[in-house]
Order: sequence, then C-alpha cells, then structure tokens
Amino acid sequence: MPQSAFDMLRALAIGSQALGLTLIITLETVLGDEARPWQGVVLAVMVASALIIALVRLYRNKRLQKHIAERRRAVEDEEER
Repeated sequence: MPQSAFDMLRALAIGSQALGLTLIITLETVLGDEARPWQGVVLAVMVASALIIALVRLYRNKRLQKHIAERRRAVEDEEER
C-alpha cells in the first residue's frame, strides 16, 4: 500500500476539527450563554471523531506492517529455495 500524496484521514481530522470550532463559535454568537450545553455536545463529538480517526490510522498502519512482514517472509522463503 503506497503512501499517497493526499492523506484522507488527515483531511478528515482537520476538517472535523475546523467544522467543530466553527460550530462552537457560531453557537456562541447565535445563542449566547444558552449555547453552553450544545458546545459541550459539539466538543464531545469532536473528541470522539478524533479518537475514531486515530484508531483507523493505527489499524491501517498495523495492517501495512503485517503486509510488509508477510512479503519479506515470502521473499526470504523464495531465496532459500
């Protein structure tokens, strides 16, 4: 799996954080002090999305490492024959 120039997970992370921050500021502007509970919900969603993206990245990296190790073993086995 080659590393592409465009990292979709990074774009999702940046986009979700930017959207969340924009939403928090907009809620404060529109609702004033009544926005606090909604801002908390937005913050919780931002943290959850960051954790999910981090887990997906970890899973992909581990899968890539496993794939590379399997190919190395296959090449070593082929060289031994």
